Amino acid sequence: VQLQASGGGLVQDGDALRLSCAASGRIDVYFMGWFRQAPGKEREFVSAIRWRDDNTYYADSVKGRFTISRDNAKDTIYLQMNSLKPEDTAVYYCAARERPGLYFAVATYNYWGQGTQVTVSS
Repeated sequence: VQLQASGGGLVQDGDALRLSCAASGRIDVYFMGWFRQAPGKEREFVSAIRWRDDNTYYADSVKGRFTISRDNAKDTIYLQMNSLKPEDTAVYYCAARERPGLYFAVATYNYWGQGTQVTVSS
């Protein structure tokens, strides 16, 4: 199973970006989501989507600005990031897991993409 993330870049405060993550290989997804890691900080939860009913979940810091969505046919998820702030600067990782549980827990995700850098300048 491979997860391929793309879409990062350098933008200015208030701009938007859309990240994509395509899954390939045999995987029975329960959750797919996005995490991020800023320099010197631990990896943190950003957003997740539950496959069976498309329920979505967000960290408080991104609620109202970020939107997660999926394309069933392509086994792809997206993260639309609007009103970006310098504090959103991080490497963004997509992840997938095959079991229910705590959607925000980093350690419970089995599969990880390679990360894509998002830099927001002030």
